[in-house]
Amino acid sequence: MPGPRCPRHPGSTDPPLLIPAHSSLTPQPAPAMTGKATLEAPDCGPEETASESANVPATEPSGEVAAPKSTGEEQTPKPQEPAPHVPAPDAPAASKPAPPSEALEWVPVNTRPMMVTQQTVRNLALGDKFFVRVTAVSSAGAGPPAVLDQPVHIQETIEAPKIRVPRHLRQTYIRQVGEAINLQIPFQGNPTPRASWTHNGHALDSQRVNVRTGDQDSILFIRSAQRSDSGCYELTVQLEGLEAKAAIDILVIEKPGSPSSIRLLDVWGCNAALEWTPPQDTGNTELLGYTVQKADKKTGQWFTVLERYHPTTCTISDLIVGNSYSFRVFSENLCGLSDSAAVTKELAHIQKTDIVAKPKSFVERDFSEAPSFTQPLADHISTPGYSTQLFCSVRASPKPKIIWMKNKMNIQGDPKYRAISEQGVCTLEIRKPSPFDSGVYTCKAINVLGEASVDCRLEVKASATH
Repeated sequence: MPGPRCPRHPGSTDPPLLIPAHSSLTPQPAPAMTGKATLEAPDCGPEETASESANVPATEPSGEVAAPKSTGEEQTPKPQEPAPHVPAPDAPAASKPAPPSEALEWVPVNTRPMMVTQQTVRNLALGDKFFVRVTAVSSAGAGPPAVLDQPVHIQETIEAPKIRVPRHLRQTYIRQVGEAINLQIPFQGNPTPRASWTHNGHALDSQRVNVRTGDQDSILFIRSAQRSDSGCYELTVQLEGLEAKAAIDILVIEKPGSPSSIRLLDVWGCNAALEWTPPQDTGNTELLGYTVQKADKKTGQWFTVLERYHPTTCTISDLIVGNSYSFRVFSENLCGLSDSAAVTKELAHIQKTDIVAKPKSFVERDFSEAPSFTQPLADHISTPGYSTQLFCSVRASPKPKIIWMKNKMNIQGDPKYRAISEQGVCTLEIRKPSPFDSGVYTCKAINVLGEASVDCRLEVKASATH
């Protein structure tokens, strides 16, 4: 049956080119056209027919061409003479399969010959399989076609699988015993890849671990974590021979045990030395250190002395004299302090030491000195009828005896005068002086070590009258 031909354009001598059809057609060569080529594709069966809604082929051979959408304006091309057939070798025909150009029915792809050497076939149906051949056309006619050795299979585009591990899972994921583990790991791939989990290289225990995998992620869930759940969990995503892997380290921990033993090494002065052994169970993780506490026997209250202390020996200082102390040590990790502590069996008794007073020799200083005046008497002018005071100060040890004199005459006991001596200050008060009280006044200080005296002149002047 002759194949369909494309309609000629009015006034054009260009030869038509065969286009694809969904019915069985006999391949027909196109009219000769200098330097141009035609591309044809065979119809490979109902399941391999082209469709307008089909996807683009995953792989396209070099020299491929585009197949335009078929329209109602297509016309059947005129039949043409087939190309001359080259006879096969003398080998039996049954032992060698016929080439695609002889075994299949071909349909044209392009509407007219083209001068380009590549083309894209579009709007093909997913699952189609077909051969492609290209024929060169010149003014002398169509030449022998070049045919692909293998059919083109239209498949869905494959996207390599990828796993996106959340940031908080890129380091060791730590949980406590009894807590839930819920890991949600997103992945990509097209078509949807197949996901699987392993624990330390072995299959998961379905009695403890639940896995749910969707189109875009896989979730691993453990309701109540145990220390045996620690290890490396590996997620593998596979697709068409491609795979991606992601490893997640999980560590399940709990509180450590208490130190195995503790003993009091020595007690001296206000100090006590302790030693203990590490716990047998660290809680499946590293220890952060030890906490050391002391308690006075009188009160029984515990006070922390050291925190997160790493060595297994220590010296406790500043203990109170006369008290007796007990000591205990806790282990500590990320979960906290151990539930129990190692306690010393013996008490540390801080003894009172015998204190002997050794008084230092003391040399008593002699502060005795003869009288000396630090402030002398000053000359003074007074008005009759107004009391007048004379002042001076004296230093002496022992305390000196003070004697006041007027014109070298002792005036002690005279009611007109009043003598006062306090803290080394000597005062002589002259009550309502008169010109008769003018003269030289002397203050004399006397003790066992000597004597001293000072003088001043007092002048009492009557006020002038007019």
